[in-house]
Amino acid sequence: MNQNLDAAKISIIIPALNEAANIEDVIITTQNSTNTEIILVDGGSQDDTVAIAQLLGVKVISSSPGRAVQMNAGAVVASGEILLFLHADTRLPAGFEVMIRTALQQPGTVAGAFNLRIDASGWGMRLVELGVKVRSHFWQMPYGDQAIFITKDIFQQIGNFPELPIMEDFELIRRLKCIGKIAIIQESVITSARRWLRKGILQTTLINQIVIIAYLLGISPQRIRRWYRQEKFRKN
Repeated sequence: MNQNLDAAKISIIIPALNEAANIEDVIITTQNSTNTEIILVDGGSQDDTVAIAQLLGVKVISSSPGRAVQMNAGAVVASGEILLFLHADTRLPAGFEVMIRTALQQPGTVAGAFNLRIDASGWGMRLVELGVKVRSHFWQMPYGDQAIFITKDIFQQIGNFPELPIMEDFELIRRLKCIGKIAIIQESVITSARRWLRKGILQTTLINQIVIIAYLLGISPQRIRRWYRQEKFRKN
């Protein structure tokens, strides 16, 4: 039976690297919440990311760059019973903390995430959102930009994020699915459209699928990451 988490503290862990353009809006969406702490894990930003976070009263720690490494570093210093991993270009809905505590108390639930909304207009973006909704609800496979949340006990039980250079969220969810249900909250987080706008919707979607297939075929994450850094595979 799931523990009572009605009063549980939520640690919001934000891995960041040169996110000065986004970080203020992201942090502001967390600040009206109850019984939460915000931890920004900086991977060596050369812009004003750290200064902005500090001005907003956020706890800032430093780590080696790499999203998995940064999120694990944040989890180590987190004091909450619940961990919420939030990308530095993704904004939370109002009342997110109540939704998370409620979701994690559902029988058999070990983790969860939100539906996704992309911060851009156009039917192409709506199709991407629909695809994410289908993948999340029917295949139980949310990705990191959907703000994954989990109790600290379960996170430690499964061995934290695998410190891979890519696909860390995919692998974490695969492990979680082996032990329980992944809850998908109906409300949406709002994420930046920058990666879809930079490469185009079709190319970005195709690249993402190629990366997943390569990973499932056993190609090393290090090699996939090298591909990803080439022009045709570049994400950011």
